[in-house]
Amino acid sequence: MSMVGLAWVIFGGFLEPVWVIGLKKFSENHSPYWLVFTVIMMYASPMCIAFAMGDGMSVGVAYSIWTGLGAVFAMIAGILLFKEKLERVKIALVLMIVVGVVGLELSTVIG
Repeated sequence: MSMVGLAWVIFGGFLEPVWVIGLKKFSENHSPYWLVFTVIMMYASPMCIAFAMGDGMSVGVAYSIWTGLGAVFAMIAGILLFKEKLERVKIALVLMIVVGVVGLELSTVIG
């Protein structure tokens, strides 16, 4: 697996909560600008996985990293932008996701 493929997946994982935030903003004010923004991000995020897989990353690893990072970034965005509570249980569970994502990455490098 190349660093370029990994970079694509990380960028796609970052874009995942971006479209969710756009969807929330659209639901609040029904602005066509938020709708267009959301649709573009909904397209861009999975395209990053396609680019990563085109660069040789396996489907299972690419999807797992993408969804795991998306969940982590979505939680961070919720805390920073929407004042959601950060609880110890959430921290522990997010750390488990991060460990799993790192483990998947290491398993492809080692094995």
